[in-house]
Amino acid sequence: MTPADETREALWGRLEGPWDVVVVGGGITGAGILHETARRGLSALLVERGDFASGTSSRSSKLVHGGLRYLAQGDLRMTWESVRERDRLLAEAPGLVDPIGFLLAAYRGQKPGLAAYGTGLFIYDRLGHGAAHRPLSAKELLMLAPRLAGEKLLGGFWYRDAQTDDARLVLRVLAEAFDAGASALNHVSVVELLVSGNSASGVAVRDILTGRVKRVSAKVVVNATGAWADRLRAAVGARPAIRPLRGSHLLFSPWRFPVAQAVTFRHPRDGRPLFAYPWEGLTLLGTTDLDHTTGLDEEPSITGIEASYLVEAARAAFPGLDLTASAAVSSFAGVRPVIGTGKADPSKESREHVIWDEGGLVTVTGGKLTTFRRLARDTVHALRHRLPRLKEMKERTPGRRAAFAPPPALAPRPDLAEADARRLAGRHGRHAEKLVAAAREGELERIPGSLSLWAELRWAARAERVERLDDLLLRRVRLGLVLPEGGHEHFGRIRSICQPELGWNNERWDMEEERYLDVWRHGHAAHLSHG
Repeated sequence: MTPADETREALWGRLEGPWDVVVVGGGITGAGILHETARRGLSALLVERGDFASGTSSRSSKLVHGGLRYLAQGDLRMTWESVRERDRLLAEAPGLVDPIGFLLAAYRGQKPGLAAYGTGLFIYDRLGHGAAHRPLSAKELLMLAPRLAGEKLLGGFWYRDAQTDDARLVLRVLAEAFDAGASALNHVSVVELLVSGNSASGVAVRDILTGRVKRVSAKVVVNATGAWADRLRAAVGARPAIRPLRGSHLLFSPWRFPVAQAVTFRHPRDGRPLFAYPWEGLTLLGTTDLDHTTGLDEEPSITGIEASYLVEAARAAFPGLDLTASAAVSSFAGVRPVIGTGKADPSKESREHVIWDEGGLVTVTGGKLTTFRRLARDTVHALRHRLPRLKEMKERTPGRRAAFAPPPALAPRPDLAEADARRLAGRHGRHAEKLVAAAREGELERIPGSLSLWAELRWAARAERVERLDDLLLRRVRLGLVLPEGGHEHFGRIRSICQPELGWNNERWDMEEERYLDVWRHGHAAHLSHG
């Protein structure tokens, strides 16, 4: 994603193909597959009906983790794969995927107990790269989390996992895919699956921004639309298989909900594990796991019932804080693509990914943010019989398992803090130097109330395929989540930086502001009354 990348108009002009692979869906699954196919020498195109990462992949819990819950359910293989992928991402993408300490508290009369937690964490560590947890007495735990409820507290554990900015993770993977020769368009929807000889042969797409339509030829069509996968599968007569599950979260100012590291605790009513942890300068509280029964075309949002559920658990775990949902800065909700098996408890459904080849349409769904590379490699394996010229990459090939090219070190400068330089390198890779070079006076300072720099807004508007204001403020730079009222107080300076870069006239900018605030109120305000 650089200014030198092919323009939207130029790509539209050659969109017909033929392509080796067309990937439908611009979340982490689609981005990973696009990268994996392009690096193997295939001509690959991705189309996304919204913005890149605008679905589930900007609305996850932001954790890159093995999943102790899956270990408790006996899913050893998924936990092993996730822990290994977590460790690889930590090594390859510092500043984008970073370690975070977790505190786990055990109380008298609550299950699991200390012994069960200790056994689980011992196995968890051994699946990764050695011991990384330690037991804590009740006194030690309260020193690390002084607002935690102390009554009946037996003690607990500290262990290590990782966190990320999920939208920026998608954008970084897409940038790596573009460097490998791939192409992608956002705000382009598939309106028809093209079929030739009883096999998918391409897609007809519509540019949502202009209404124009084009037929795109491809040897393979990959359906990576997540919770929406059944829609494209219906074109080949496949039966529905997806159980959409909604996970909702609240974000609080750190002074209102202070935690120095992640804390895992259980809901007092049903025992469901929840967490609160520092993210982008705020405290993130989550998550719910419910059947999503509203339309998939509607903006997913937290319901009043979910907000009350989260706050009830937080008040029990941190009784002195007297939290309320209305005190939250913002909220977000995402719809998980889970394969339905009819289990009464949605949390019991497997998070394993599946790959189906149905009438030449290859559908990839399920899975976890952490294991996106494993899913992409499995997809490439499934495409071999359809793409004879697919290049085989041996295990010993340099970079075989690397998702990210190492970014060059940013040269020290007095106006760029070391922590900010590390963050930019992680989020932008080799383009971080260009971002810094493009910054004007004062733009390497942080935006008040956030960890982001003003220069990130300029770069996103110039080089990261922003087509809507919510693309910019909800995914490229996460001001819509971390600032009150979606960042409204900074609209003046945001406009002065970004409007010239985007080339929008005053009428277009005013329209985008109005549209963005409507999206924010419906999908990200914390005090929603519906549900």
